[in-house]
Amino acid sequence: MINCYIKKGNKLFVVEGVDSLDNIENKNDVIWIDMLLPTLDEVKAIENLFDMKFSTKQESEEIELSSRYREEKNKIEINSYFLVDDAKSAYNETVSFILLGSLLISVRYKKLESFNIFIEKLMLLPREFKNGYSIFCKIIDIRIDADADTIENLSKEITKIRKHVFTDYSNDDQEILEKISTFEDLNMIIRENLTDKQRILTSLLKSQKFTDEKNDLPIMLKDIKSLIDHTNFNFERLDYLQNIFIGILSIEQNKVMKIFTIVNVMFLPPTLIASIYGMNFDFIPELHWEYGYAFSITFMIIAAITPIVIFKKKGWI
Repeated sequence: MINCYIKKGNKLFVVEGVDSLDNIENKNDVIWIDMLLPTLDEVKAIENLFDMKFSTKQESEEIELSSRYREEKNKIEINSYFLVDDAKSAYNETVSFILLGSLLISVRYKKLESFNIFIEKLMLLPREFKNGYSIFCKIIDIRIDADADTIENLSKEITKIRKHVFTDYSNDDQEILEKISTFEDLNMIIRENLTDKQRILTSLLKSQKFTDEKNDLPIMLKDIKSLIDHTNFNFERLDYLQNIFIGILSIEQNKVMKIFTIVNVMFLPPTLIASIYGMNFDFIPELHWEYGYAFSITFMIIAAITPIVIFKKKGWI
């Protein structure tokens, strides 16, 4: 699906499909072409129309800087991560942006909320976006704000699980460890996402193109740096939380082992007494004694209670 945004003065028009571009008198009025899940024919049609070449999806997902940001004589190609955090898992989806003079072409293979939010703003206030560069900056700015909200929510979840570990621990060890691992994975993905944007915007800031329109870039880079600092802090919190949880788990295990030790100590003396009187020797003084059985039972009870009394006086239990 292809949507073309055409601006004439302060008015904005939206047309769908590649064929609609052939009917536009002045193609310089087109400020944004948004390609969502484009077909191969649509990609080739745009390439022929603007005399350019798109990178393949595999090439756009490569991590080296030359694949994330490429500047040529008449265009700038940018491949940026957009965080997708659905119910099952979080991952980074690559979106390609091509700046051709005042035109922005975006290529994406998934519906993204950041684009939906921006399109609403664009339709409400078209006069604020005079070219493709301003559109690109606003889309990235919206994504940075969304990343900030994700980090804030993650910080709240980390605080919740920390309180749970300290105040409401109930032997749900596996669940807690799975949550900590999930939070670490999400924080790592966010960090990768932000670092990618930092590299791209830094390269764009150094570009000789759009020299009069870069006021927003330093602000966005400052925001990204602040968010990266928050992700680092979350890594430290999660590492600290994991260490604390393992410490609490060790304490709980020690308590269990302590109980087993006390039980063993309680039953060892009675077992020893029972073993002595269970010997098959002819000469056992209490063997034919009328009160021998009661004596041995009483002796075993006293032998079991005595260690408990000693342990309590020592403060061990």
